[in-house]
Amino acid sequence: MKSIVKVLTTGLFASLVATGAMAQSTSDKALDLDQLLKQLEQGQIAQNKDNQRREKEFAAKVAEQDQMLKDATNKRNNELQTSESLERQFQENEFKLADLNEALTTRLGSLKELFGVLQQVSGDTKGKFQNSVVSAQIPGRAEFLDGLAQSMGASSKLASIDEIERVWFEIQREMTESGKVTKFTTDVVEAGGNKVNKEVVRVGAFALVADGKYLDLNPSTGTVAELIRQPAARYGESAANLQASNGELVEFGLDPTGGSILGLLVQAPNFQERIEQGGLVGYIILAVGAVGLLLALERLISLTLIKAKVDRQLKNQQPSKDNPLGRILHVREEFPNVDTETLELKLTEAILGEVPKLGRNLTMIKIISVVAPLMGLLGTVTGMINTFQAITLFGTGDPKLMAGGISTALMTTVLGLVVAIPMTLLYAMLNTRSKNIVFILQEQASGVIAERAERS
Repeated sequence: MKSIVKVLTTGLFASLVATGAMAQSTSDKALDLDQLLKQLEQGQIAQNKDNQRREKEFAAKVAEQDQMLKDATNKRNNELQTSESLERQFQENEFKLADLNEALTTRLGSLKELFGVLQQVSGDTKGKFQNSVVSAQIPGRAEFLDGLAQSMGASSKLASIDEIERVWFEIQREMTESGKVTKFTTDVVEAGGNKVNKEVVRVGAFALVADGKYLDLNPSTGTVAELIRQPAARYGESAANLQASNGELVEFGLDPTGGSILGLLVQAPNFQERIEQGGLVGYIILAVGAVGLLLALERLISLTLIKAKVDRQLKNQQPSKDNPLGRILHVREEFPNVDTETLELKLTEAILGEVPKLGRNLTMIKIISVVAPLMGLLGTVTGMINTFQAITLFGTGDPKLMAGGISTALMTTVLGLVVAIPMTLLYAMLNTRSKNIVFILQEQASGVIAERAERS
């Protein structure tokens, strides 16, 4: 009703505006009031006709809108009836489904527990198969078990007899293959990143080797790759011997934990890495030790040659100046007529002249044997300082933050002892050899003096 009033008001207002406009446009042409009145009557008649036409159109649209409203109401009622029908059907289906599930549970009986155990075993065995090196030779087992476990868990699908038998077969095959040493061909990712088809030896469910190197199976991708770092050389030799074997028994480094021990062996630092852990102090200790070793070798060779010449001189009556004993005996030849006291002084002077040559660099070797452990102690203190600084900054939550300082402390101590112990032994040995030669010189000099005294 409000829409009708609004339309009529709008039409009346428009007619008045049009009439006024017409009067405005013709006022200039009107000659008198009669003509003006006549023009207004004609405009009103035309406006009435337009209003009647608009009213008819509006009435026709109102009827159309009423029809659309009736259609929408009928459609809503039909949909409500359909919804009520579907809701009743849903409730009926719920009751039927509950009855069917109860009947299925009753009919399954102990089989339900069987399928539950089968689902659990499939899920647990899938993880074992993924990490087993047997999957490198027999792929696809884990995917089957995973699909079976998911289908039984999500959709409550019952496993078929074939699927149950295959689960049993795969478990039995894993047990059987665990006791075999077999060869097969597969793609191997080398340490450099190249994928090469190689002959691989599988040792039960414990290890994979190829070209004398240990391999690793990636559970997520199923690819076989060489370990970037191989264990000690003796393990590599055993792997090469195993691959070259034609059935005879060979020694082989086996990891019964499935790779845990091998991973620890691979992570263990080698000799060079242990030296690098010592840091700058460690390198200085090694340099000092190398210098001491060179000096010790030089003294060892020199004293050995001198001792050999002295032994030859003891067997020869004619003195030779190429050895200390010969040069001391030559003093007797140089002063044949001096008294005993003078000869004794001359021989003592000659011996004192030989002693520094025999003991050359021995003091340096002794100093190195003493300084090396002190330098190791210095590295220990430095490493502990770094450790305490790490603790101050980051706390004790992460032990790896303290491992660097502790490694430096321990390795410098080890390097200092490694240098000091052999240097001490070498110094003792070389000093003994030097004193033995000096003792021979003194003994022979005493003999010369005694001989001269007898003659006098």
